[in-house]
Amino acid sequence: MKLSHVKIMPAIIALIVTMSFYFLIPPPAAVDINAWRLLGIFVGTIVAIIGKALPMGGAAVIGILLVAISQVTSPGNAAKAMGDAVSGFSNTLIWLIGISFFISRGFIKTGLGARVAYYFVRVFGKKTLGISYGLSVAELILSPVMPSNTARGGGVMYPINRSISESMGSFPDEGSRRKLGAFLTLVAYQANIITSAMFITATAPNPLVVSGIKSLTNITVTWADWAIAAFVPGVLALLIIPAVIYLVYPPEIKSTPNAAAFAAKKLVEMGAMKMEEWIMVGVFVVLLALWAGVPSLISSDPLFAVDPTAAAFFGLGILLFTGVLTWDDLLKEKGAWDTVTWFASLVMMATFLNKLGVITWFSGEIQTSIKGMGLGWLQASALLVLIYVYIHYFFASNTAHISALFASFFAVGVALGAPPLMFGLFLGFASSLCASITHYGTGSAPVLFGSGYVTMGEWWKWGFVTSVLNLMIWGAACAVWWKILGYW
Repeated sequence: MKLSHVKIMPAIIALIVTMSFYFLIPPPAAVDINAWRLLGIFVGTIVAIIGKALPMGGAAVIGILLVAISQVTSPGNAAKAMGDAVSGFSNTLIWLIGISFFISRGFIKTGLGARVAYYFVRVFGKKTLGISYGLSVAELILSPVMPSNTARGGGVMYPINRSISESMGSFPDEGSRRKLGAFLTLVAYQANIITSAMFITATAPNPLVVSGIKSLTNITVTWADWAIAAFVPGVLALLIIPAVIYLVYPPEIKSTPNAAAFAAKKLVEMGAMKMEEWIMVGVFVVLLALWAGVPSLISSDPLFAVDPTAAAFFGLGILLFTGVLTWDDLLKEKGAWDTVTWFASLVMMATFLNKLGVITWFSGEIQTSIKGMGLGWLQASALLVLIYVYIHYFFASNTAHISALFASFFAVGVALGAPPLMFGLFLGFASSLCASITHYGTGSAPVLFGSGYVTMGEWWKWGFVTSVLNLMIWGAACAVWWKILGYW
């Protein structure tokens, strides 16, 4: 039997890391032995995910197994420990993301996602910069109900991006890649990153941020809270970043009347909108209204308060009832089931690490170090954000990054005096924006980088420049916008 699905060395390293917390590294005086062992399981799981010892869901399942059999959450009570280990599956945010994955399948299956993208290319596509804005607007429209930035950036936008480039004679070779394809590839990726930061449901790991804020401060961040707070900085970034890339990494082709004609031809080939697409539009509008809390604006009656996950189930129910999606479609949506599994595992471990005092201890250690620098909360928060963003060079997954670091960095910032809601939201936005720096920063990166239009050196160079610009844009815009909103 060949264990081709297992990478032996990363698996061994993950096991050694976990066992070290059991037998080699003694716990600090302030940390209980079982809490320390749970930390070992958590760190080992993150190492396995980073090293890709197993697919993420597989590593997460083994993490659940180890928590259950070691009884670190409930010593001496096997049944309670098992219940603790699977408790993450009761988290409603997990199912919100899972159901959103199913709904996003409808955009791909019906062709509505491609139609939206082609429409905006037709409108803006007479100039190269216009194409980039058209693709960015399409990203923005699709992002609230497509929680897989890989599916959005790689499954919907990338084929359109490449088709347009090739129609203009730009191929992934040294002779023609800079004509159009390289510029559009960089813009498409950065737009994918920006929109991922704008909505809780725009990328799967965002609810980990919401869960972390809730567990540490008891502050509930709603879908509307996040969207409103991110709207102005996100839109500004979508306006500024393509223009800056256009200036520093200009395409050889500046005028592209053929691109608009190409998009128009594709729309003609697609024909008039089908009933399935109209149903998707209806579900899209209804979900945005429910997630934004529109029913609560109509009446203060508790019956009008619709839980976001219930709203997602409602939208999915419509798609199933009308036949836009079938149960087989849901079963084949591996990304949804995979996300529910690893999300449940990581949320469970992070929750118990907080309950058992590990996060408090670790945050206290970092807090002591930063206090020694004599920084105020604003300077300390800025330092924490910078470290948090650029440490992503060592991560190939937003999920692993958030799981490993968000709770600790957030707790330190709050302990140093940062306003919890403001700091939590900004750190949450940074959890997506940090992926801009490398060609492996998040799921859509390998797809777009793998097209061959942009070299690794160019990707890293302009990724770093864009990350600095994003932090400046989001920092300044959040300061002004949140002042208007009354957050500070």
